[in-house]
Amino acid sequence: MYPEIMVIPMREELTRAGIKETRTAAEVDAAVAQPGTTLLVVNSICGCAAGKMRPGVRLALQHTTRPDQAITVFAGQDREATEKARSYFVGQPPSSPAVALLRDGKLVYLMQRSSIETSTAPAIAQELTRAFDEFCSKTTA
Repeated sequence: MYPEIMVIPMREELTRAGIKETRTAAEVDAAVAQPGTTLLVVNSICGCAAGKMRPGVRLALQHTTRPDQAITVFAGQDREATEKARSYFVGQPPSSPAVALLRDGKLVYLMQRSSIETSTAPAIAQELTRAFDEFCSKTTA
């Protein structure tokens, strides 16, 4: 674990964008239990999180179609919250960073580190906005 003072700016980069930080398993469960779509960001101290994932997520959240809520956990810092978040990624290996979409608590989309490392922030944003359009659009009866 890194000293918290080093991690604060990395946490704030997402919270300033309107993403709620969840630091305990109970906070993750409470957020995921909300109906609708949840963007779940597994934040990390690594370079691909700093230069690609966090900027890409911030860009994507400027899109007109967005998840109903957005939460984040910090891998390597908030262990309990991160383990709980990853428990919703059934059948997927742990990844830091990662960006997931859940609908009514079920995983519908996951971008793992392998995709983040080989992309740019604008490409990540483009992929996330595509996922938002697919999974977060409100249906009309």
